[in-house]
Amino acid sequence: MLLYIHGFNSSPLSDKGLVTAQFIAEHYPELNFRQPQLPSTPREAMELLSGLVESALEDGETLTYIGSSLGGYFASYLAEKYGGRAVLVNPAVTPFELFDGFIGQQYNPYIDECYQVLPEHKDQLAAFNTDVILNPDRFLVLLQSGDEVLDYRQAVQKYHCCQLLIQSGGDHSFVGYEKQMHSICQFLFS
Repeated sequence: MLLYIHGFNSSPLSDKGLVTAQFIAEHYPELNFRQPQLPSTPREAMELLSGLVESALEDGETLTYIGSSLGGYFASYLAEKYGGRAVLVNPAVTPFELFDGFIGQQYNPYIDECYQVLPEHKDQLAAFNTDVILNPDRFLVLLQSGDEVLDYRQAVQKYHCCQLLIQSGGDHSFVGYEKQMHSICQFLFS
């Protein structure tokens, strides 16, 4: 199973989500590809993701993940807890430290949803932190130094023992993501 995990205020309908779905459909049509729309609260999001992973394990499937931004944070937790390989794209490292700036009403334009970020969501998110990467061979981390949302150096520090691809420039969306799909799949499926 390949589980694509989108970021905060995003969706499977984001550019990366659509590129990933199209590439997998063309090149790996037999793959169990899951790309859920995450609930807006961290606890509910992880319950959904964990349920998908546990079902895949019960079916004897190999686990793989692609996580973008906050989805990379979730993918780190899942790969460390359940196993499998993960590609993290400009991942959030300690998103709970940034949450105070998002408390209150939020709007997700991809799904036309208004929702509330509450103070308790910060603690929910912190519960999924992986302070230390215990299985660095499970991770490929794609970073662009021009990320305007997250400081890529935090990810370099956390994932220094993992396979890293650091590109100069770019932005949080990871410019040229589509050009990385072959190497992403090679890492995940080899």
